[in-house]
Amino acid sequence: VQLQASGGGSVQAGGSLRLSCAASGLIFPSYGMGWFRQVPGKEREFVATIDFRGARTTYADSVKGRFAISRDNAKNTVYLQMNSLKPEDTAVYYCAADRKDSVIYYLKTREYEYDYWGQGTLVTVSS
Repeated sequence: VQLQASGGGSVQAGGSLRLSCAASGLIFPSYGMGWFRQVPGKEREFVATIDFRGARTTYADSVKGRFAISRDNAKNTVYLQMNSLKPEDTAVYYCAADRKDSVIYYLKTREYEYDYWGQGTLVTVSS
């Protein structure tokens, strides 16, 4: 399984970026997908997640209304559109995959609930 995150970069506060995460080696529509982020010296924190069909999403309070997660199952890719970026959004962003292994799928917001992780992409927001 490989999750390849891309789209990070440097942007000024108020700007936008779109992250992508291309998945391979798994049956993508069978996985919920999430985005997390980590600042050096701090724990990795939840950002957003989307269910296996793309029908349901949930967000961390800190990004609600500014970020949007989406997926294209035909392209095995999940996206994170980030608008109105703030300096405190600066972090390495990771995508993660959670296998749907029950009839009812619950959106996952904790690291340990995810099965696979990508390598991360750096987002730097300057003031």
